[in-house]
Amino acid sequence: MSAGTTATSGAPAGVSAAEHGPFGAAAPSTPAATPNPVDVDGILAALETGRLRAAAPDPAAPGGWALRPDARAAILALFADRTTRSWTAAEAFGFSDRAGLPPKDIAGSPDGRAAASAGRPWRIVPGGTAIRAGAHLEPGVVVMPPSYINVGAWVGADTMVDSHVLVGSCAQVGARVHLAAGVIVGGVLEPAGARPVIVEDDAFVGAGCLLLDGVLVGQGAVLGAGVTLTATSRLYDLVNQGVLEGTRDAPLCVPPGAVVVPGTRALAGEFAGLYGLGTQVALIVKHRDARTDARVALEEALR
Repeated sequence: MSAGTTATSGAPAGVSAAEHGPFGAAAPSTPAATPNPVDVDGILAALETGRLRAAAPDPAAPGGWALRPDARAAILALFADRTTRSWTAAEAFGFSDRAGLPPKDIAGSPDGRAAASAGRPWRIVPGGTAIRAGAHLEPGVVVMPPSYINVGAWVGADTMVDSHVLVGSCAQVGARVHLAAGVIVGGVLEPAGARPVIVEDDAFVGAGCLLLDGVLVGQGAVLGAGVTLTATSRLYDLVNQGVLEGTRDAPLCVPPGAVVVPGTRALAGEFAGLYGLGTQVALIVKHRDARTDARVALEEALR
């Protein structure tokens, strides 16, 4: 969702409608006070309930998103604790991981209970999916196996996380997004000031896409299968005949509603010409229209 868009429904327990942000939970334009940075358990709980986000929409911030380095600092502190703990699931599966970062309690977590109370419970399909504590899911989310959602991530209402998808630490995924099979949404914990990957509301990310280094996919954008974008990627806009390019400090932003497909660009030089070598690029070929909507729509029954 672009900053400033009307809030959606489905607040986590204890969050008023007035506190709703664009993805359905607290996301004020001026970041609210957070727990003391040394209170890692408090920050983890705030991330899980949605009261705190690693990044939140803020029209006054660069790129429209304000970062919360204290949230990432708390997560790093949990990783620094080398204590491990074992979990079992009906004797069928065994796990051993950081004691402070257990698997998410799917049925008993605050956001899980809020989704059920809203009449839009999650569907976490069995078969190898794991969601870490400190990740937040809004009502109506569907996760197909096998997939992984890491600590600090935010997944908006009615989003479809398809098979073999990775949603990395602190990544922000909006409402009604479709992450198709094999998508990787990269995570970020350090440096603390780096922007996480952000996919705004109503975007479609095609199979096998790779989003890294703080790339922002604008509201309603469509990425065709196999598109790879990093902070410093060049995005060739065939519609407006321009080139969009990001930097490490200001990562690439895909415009809202853009339809992006992979393409190639010939490499210069005698050797490259001799062998017909080229490099992969991303192209904006059009902007989303009714025909595009029909191609990327999910059957309601699949939700």
